[in-house]
Amino acid sequence: MLHSLSFMGRTRELEIYGPKGIVEFIVSINRVVKFNSQFPLRVREIRAGGIINDPEYVIKAARAEHGIECLAYAFEEKNRPGRFDPAKARKLGIPEGPLWKKLQTSNYVKIGGRKISSKAVIGPPRPGVKITYAVDTRPCPSVVKLAKHSDLLIHDSSFEQSSTQKAKEYGHSTSTEAARVAVRSKSRKLVLFHISAKYIDATPLLTQARRIFRKTLLSQDMTTLHVSRNL
Repeated sequence: MLHSLSFMGRTRELEIYGPKGIVEFIVSINRVVKFNSQFPLRVREIRAGGIINDPEYVIKAARAEHGIECLAYAFEEKNRPGRFDPAKARKLGIPEGPLWKKLQTSNYVKIGGRKISSKAVIGPPRPGVKITYAVDTRPCPSVVKLAKHSDLLIHDSSFEQSSTQKAKEYGHSTSTEAARVAVRSKSRKLVLFHISAKYIDATPLLTQARRIFRKTLLSQDMTTLHVSRNL
């Protein structure tokens, strides 16, 4: 992947976050393969908890259950401003124009002797989108907690239900187990991911998952999903 990014002309720094051992892993691969990257690379070892706290979003990690050190990740947008209501603004006698814009960026406006609060015309804050990525894991409480109220949960689904014992042995999940995680975490949509290569047709895994969690999709190469609070 890093070699491909260089070919694509990337020059901006790339940050990689992962569990203990990720630095040694990247260094070892680079020693053998030689990335020859044309951009700065920063690799950081992390533990469960908050990773990034950006003005617009947060990224958190939780321990997955895989037999070796492994993490699941959640990307969550912070609350967005409420919607501006033009009808309420007109009813309050606020003329369309600069004052409308000011109400959306400040706490109040003054019209004559009146002071009108932005709360009078702007709705409550809107929750942002949440996406959880949990691959290489058994179903476990820490992932359920991390994925709570996800708009999209991408979960390990290596095997079908009849291979539950094999999933346990290899530290993976079946599609029905992934579906139960989606139910317990109250996620809005589930994508089955990391399907074993032994399945030429993975439709049975999808069918089994949908019996438990209807809003389930099967991951496919180059699939694009639009994720919003209106999923």
